[in-house]
Amino acid sequence: MVATGPLSLTLYAPALPTLVADFATSDAAIKLTLTVYFAAFALAQLICGPLSDRYGRRAVGMAFFAIYVVGSLVAALAPSLEMLFLGRFIQGFGVSAGVALSRAMVRDQFVGSQAIRILTLVNLILTVTPAIAPTLGSVILLLGSWHLMFVVMAGFGLAILALLARGARETLPPEARIPFRPRVIFDNYRTLLSAPDFVFPALLLCLAFSGFHGFTALLPFLLIDGLGLTPFQFAMAMLVQTASFILGNLAAAYWASRVGGERLVTIALVLLGLSGLGFAVLPHLFPASILAIMGPVGIWMLGLAFISPSATTAAMAGFGAIAGAAGALSGFFQIGGGFLGSLAAGTLFADARTALTIQLPSVALLTIAVALFDRRRKSGQ
Repeated sequence: MVATGPLSLTLYAPALPTLVADFATSDAAIKLTLTVYFAAFALAQLICGPLSDRYGRRAVGMAFFAIYVVGSLVAALAPSLEMLFLGRFIQGFGVSAGVALSRAMVRDQFVGSQAIRILTLVNLILTVTPAIAPTLGSVILLLGSWHLMFVVMAGFGLAILALLARGARETLPPEARIPFRPRVIFDNYRTLLSAPDFVFPALLLCLAFSGFHGFTALLPFLLIDGLGLTPFQFAMAMLVQTASFILGNLAAAYWASRVGGERLVTIALVLLGLSGLGFAVLPHLFPASILAIMGPVGIWMLGLAFISPSATTAAMAGFGAIAGAAGALSGFFQIGGGFLGSLAAGTLFADARTALTIQLPSVALLTIAVALFDRRRKSGQ
């Protein structure tokens, strides 16, 4: 369930330049297919979470993944860019269940260091998948056109529906369910948004993933169009991102029960700061170097591995009674950050290299500032 969202994000990344040619449009227009997907992904979580608090995780998951399959088929058959936008929007709406429900299911059963360890694995899947997916996408592109990629996504959704129908158990007992009423939903979200202990960790998730999805949207254009890599070479370069995040997650899982979530966040802030500095300087010093781009990407992924499970656990820690809403809203912040990051990368700058060297250092500084402000707030309580 968790893997489907990021898989659908970057499986077709090697085909982005091809889509520009096939639809006779601009790079910016094709980047908007990512933005539309993110927008639906983020907003639908606000509906998915409360629905799962009322009807259970399993039934809601099946309904939303059925919507995802429909969206994948619409995108696969899209004769125009407008229909591709529609398919991506439906995909994003349906796949929102993956992040929102997975966190709620963990919170239904685990707390503290156990939750951090499990969410580390969840976040490993969530973030490694978009790094591995371009490699798979490159292989699919060798076998057929970009349409085939969306057929593969539909098949993935059908497999999840089969697993939910036959192998999943419900983690939310009937007696723990709460009514699905607009007033209750708004009250739950107001409670969360008025709680600094939720808002600040959620903002850290938002900013860290804003940077990640910002450079995810830029890398195909930087490496394929800018440096002349083939789609397969691009996929190989993306393995730097994958390896860094795997190593970071292994380290975070090891240290989670030894140093605590606050120390993990400190390590993450140092890494994000170093990455932001690298993005600001290295592409200017070595404009033809792949390493000047992928080095800071790798360091960012290390930082993301440390900050993501700790911030998620902190955001949800005091809200077990409304875990579905808390999981949905934290997911909204995380995916909303991706939406803002990809939107800014595609629209605010003249070219991809300028976006990389300005946007990523800015996000790194803002993340550090939010974390330091939160610590000052806590020390003053």
